[in-house]
Amino acid sequence: MPGKIKDTFKNLRWPRDREKAKKIQEYLRVKRVLKPLAKAPKHIAGVDAAFLGDKIICTACLYEFPELVLVEENYVVKEVRFPYIPGMLSFREGPAIIDCVEGLKTRPGLIIFDGQGIAHPLGLGIAACVGMIIDIPSIGCAKSRLVGEYREPGKKKGSWSPLEYKGETVGAVLRTRTGVKPVFVSPGHRIDLTDSIDIIMRSLAEFRLPEPVRRADMLSRKIKRSLSEN
Repeated sequence: MPGKIKDTFKNLRWPRDREKAKKIQEYLRVKRVLKPLAKAPKHIAGVDAAFLGDKIICTACLYEFPELVLVEENYVVKEVRFPYIPGMLSFREGPAIIDCVEGLKTRPGLIIFDGQGIAHPLGLGIAACVGMIIDIPSIGCAKSRLVGEYREPGKKKGSWSPLEYKGETVGAVLRTRTGVKPVFVSPGHRIDLTDSIDIIMRSLAEFRLPEPVRRADMLSRKIKRSLSEN
């Protein structure tokens, strides 16, 4: 897949402890870019991760956009090398996600993560961190809130309210199905909030989660079950 790791981060060494991870977060934070999409993506990918003992299973499902036709799937299984530390999920899941995305034959024009973008204590959730490292527009679409305050959005599909944190709008609480719990959308890298909401709404099928993320979640569960049985 052409154009893999951005040159700026080619020598990045994934940390094994909190202090080194914190320094990398501080460095990455100033490199983050939030702006409208330069062009509509032709392909989007959803990624997900699951854990089995000391292993991480990462999946990536690539779709034509906006037709939402499945094009390709990939998965990797790797050893977990970073402990669970709140706010540092990127360092636990990031290496496997990057390997999985780079294993796709077609480079996605955008990636949707089951996690946070800038709606994060440091403004650097997994969608922002990984999006910067592989230099692909990225969106966080999480099932629950990590930071911020909001008013409940309207009940109808497409209703949303701003997610505010420390005086800034860091995301949207978006109703993706009428009468169903909202999701928490936040831009990660090379996209803004308006385009993030638009992409998520256009990535929906019949369910609460965007179809690429939903399928990636199903695939990771399937592989986890298979590995558990063996």
